[in-house]
Amino acid sequence: MKHKVTIVDDHTLLSQAIGNLVDGLDDFETNGIFKNGQEVVDALKEKKINPEIILMDVRMPVMDGIEATRIITKTYPKILVLALSVETEERTIIQMLKAGAKGYLSKDIRKELLYQALTGTLKEGFFHTQNVTDALIGSLKSKNEVVELKEKEIDFIKLACSDLTYKEIADKMNLSPKTIDNYRDSVFTKLNVKNRVGLVLFAIKHGIYELE
Repeated sequence: MKHKVTIVDDHTLLSQAIGNLVDGLDDFETNGIFKNGQEVVDALKEKKINPEIILMDVRMPVMDGIEATRIITKTYPKILVLALSVETEERTIIQMLKAGAKGYLSKDIRKELLYQALTGTLKEGFFHTQNVTDALIGSLKSKNEVVELKEKEIDFIKLACSDLTYKEIADKMNLSPKTIDNYRDSVFTKLNVKNRVGLVLFAIKHGIYELE
């Protein structure tokens, strides 16, 4: 039996092309194509589809991918959502990860990589392309690996999982921007992450930041 994949994208030609890619893969088949988040949320509620994975665009009318992902991962925790977007801004990636997305893929993804993403997500529960992995997390630390974080560093990490700028974080913590820069550099080094997105991903995985 093939694994079912639903596609959510407001660009009809692109979503159809992605659907064709999915249908051309061994072990996978398209289980519905929708133009926005509201459509797919409604379809799930009405039990019109039963996907294992949803390929979710980020920017769409009516309901965007961030809100749809948040609703779906909370209401249907067994469904795995992968973001599929042309956007590469840190803030957008962070928002999708916080909403519950298990990976972040580029829309120009090749057939072979799409297959790896789908199979990898089913097996591991998440998937990131190599370039995104390098940018996000450097290397994942084992959950059993002890990382000594100071209380202030943990406070910083929690605030870094928000939309606040580093200057605003400094104000919240009553510290100077330079001190916050030092916290950031120290935490990046300790956790072996390369940027703020990697920090958020680590925080989510290790329970420092709880998804809403």
